Amino acid sequence: MAHAKTWHEKLYNHFGQYFIIQEILYKKKTEYHEVIIFKNSRFGKIMVIDGIVQTTEHDEFIYHEMLTHVPIFSHGLVKNVLIIGGGDGGILREVCRHKDIKNITMVEIDHTIINLCQKYFPNHSYNAYQDLRLKLIIDDGLNFIRETKETFDLIISDSTDPINYGKNLFSLEFYWNCKRCLNKNGLFVAQNGVFFLQKDETILTYKHLKNIFYDTQFYQAAIPTYYGGIMMFAWGTDNIKLRKKNIQDIQLSINNTKLNFNYYNAKIHISSFYLPQYIINELNKN
Repeated sequence: MAHAKTWHEKLYNHFGQYFIIQEILYKKKTEYHEVIIFKNSRFGKIMVIDGIVQTTEHDEFIYHEMLTHVPIFSHGLVKNVLIIGGGDGGILREVCRHKDIKNITMVEIDHTIINLCQKYFPNHSYNAYQDLRLKLIIDDGLNFIRETKETFDLIISDSTDPINYGKNLFSLEFYWNCKRCLNKNGLFVAQNGVFFLQKDETILTYKHLKNIFYDTQFYQAAIPTYYGGIMMFAWGTDNIKLRKKNIQDIQLSINNTKLNFNYYNAKIHISSFYLPQYIINELNKN
């Protein structure tokens, strides 16, 4: 009996997760990234960029709902949104579900990723790229945020890990420029890795954001694809009231939109800001 072909993630030197490959759908180097897309019986289609799992067909909804709806419902009056990264279209899909949002700007460095995901992961974007509110810009995220004169109510950084081109989106310069581009009561959120395995990344982000925002915090979700514990989402704003909304206010906002979710709900929203003590201890040291 032939051995099944496996793929091994290379995010960590000391160990990593394996996936059994049913079929390789795409394997090529783009202008910026080495990309592999393959099928797995449990996770469906999986996209790998530069040796690291980026998204999967079957559990993407957790990540995309949490990185989108927690800040939108916390803010309550989002009209202008900037998405940096997010070429798979999942964040864009969730943002587009909010009909009160007027303008959506998305900046992605690699147009090939967008094309690949529309072909192999059509449900990620779910036709969101055709939304008339969208302005799509192909550019490096740091370059865009450094040069733009536009301002936003919400900035979502859906970057790769801080490796290669992703490093720019974890820099102090990037965070400062995001703050500069926020309207009054504006909110910045970003993926920040799995704390148990990427502690230094989270602590560095925490130090940077504490120098910039009045209210710096993290919230979390458990996402099977990003194994090793809970995934962290960075949060920065000058209006601490956005994080202090009670469950009744969040539920009322959800009810008013008439949206349904697969992971996110009002209780998850509130509880996601309660972190395990080992994380609190590390953050308090800094």
